[in-house]
Amino acid sequence: MKKKLLALFLGATMAVSMMAAPVMAEEATEAATEATTEAAAEEAAADTAAAIDMEGVDVENATIGISIYQFSDNFMTLYRTELVRYLTEELGFKEENITVQDGKNDQAEQTNQINNFITAGVDVMILNLVQASSAPQVTDMCNEAGIPVVYINRQPDEAESDRWAEEGIKATYVGADARQSGTFQGEEILETSTGGDINGDGKVSYIMVQGDPENIDAQYRTEYSVKALTDAGVEVEELLLQRGDWDQARGQQIVQDALTQFGDQVEVVFCNNDAMALGALQAIQAAGRTVNEDIYLVGVDALSEAVQSIIDGNYTGTVFNDHFSQAQTAAAMAVSFLKGEDVEPVNMVDYVKVTADNAAEILEMIQ
Repeated sequence: MKKKLLALFLGATMAVSMMAAPVMAEEATEAATEATTEAAAEEAAADTAAAIDMEGVDVENATIGISIYQFSDNFMTLYRTELVRYLTEELGFKEENITVQDGKNDQAEQTNQINNFITAGVDVMILNLVQASSAPQVTDMCNEAGIPVVYINRQPDEAESDRWAEEGIKATYVGADARQSGTFQGEEILETSTGGDINGDGKVSYIMVQGDPENIDAQYRTEYSVKALTDAGVEVEELLLQRGDWDQARGQQIVQDALTQFGDQVEVVFCNNDAMALGALQAIQAAGRTVNEDIYLVGVDALSEAVQSIIDGNYTGTVFNDHFSQAQTAAAMAVSFLKGEDVEPVNMVDYVKVTADNAAEILEMIQ
């Protein structure tokens, strides 16, 4: 498996801080660290591209069809931007041969786009499905047309990925294990000074702002964020679980209503992504509450605004959904298919916990 850009970045940061002489002036230390970490990130990206053997791939003429479930999604905007950049700038594919479509959060619309890709005879597809449950139908369509497919971000169920391996279907999934992201959210609450129990009543009372309940990431983040608390022996009380559809305005409204209904009972706000958490932050501040003093707030994705809010003390923590490594791995899987190689049905990239301890480094990387 290719080197992970973020892991090398953080490793380089640690190495610089460990080697810095105690007598070095603070300004010089910061300058050296910044220069070295930037160079490490660039070198890691170059190493990743170099590790992909492009021999036998017709980068001048190969065509790639990409469909993203919804362009307005903050995280998927970062993802698709990095995916196209990496395919063109690092691997040499021609931008005019890469078609990127907006699924508009409509599975029928996206299925029509996939049919158009099939009619056009693209060489490989990279698909972020509107509905992961549509994977069997989409896979069969692509397989019958002889077009391999790389699914990203929204994971088809295990039975479907098992089918690919059993039947020799050229399909694979690239993503990150949402159980890990949920666990990290729970740990961020446990690592606060109160362990989440701000009012000292012996339990953590929370509201959960969920993404799309059909989405496996939303299901796992919802379950495992709370499981991290209960596994640590913490008693919990769910005040509200409500669907926010990954949307900032929905997150704001849900939390505004919850704070009106439950008031000071709300100690923790869990959000399945940062867009909803940023909306939650607006509601929290409008209600006169203060994050990290009388309420905690965690999200997922490490959007730059969320990471900046951690630095500013207005956000407890988030989890970096490493779109760099995911996009680059998706590109690598597409290349393997173009070369006629077999790939593993599931390829996972690690999440990274983001707290006040490392938020500045993460922000420097993602901006």
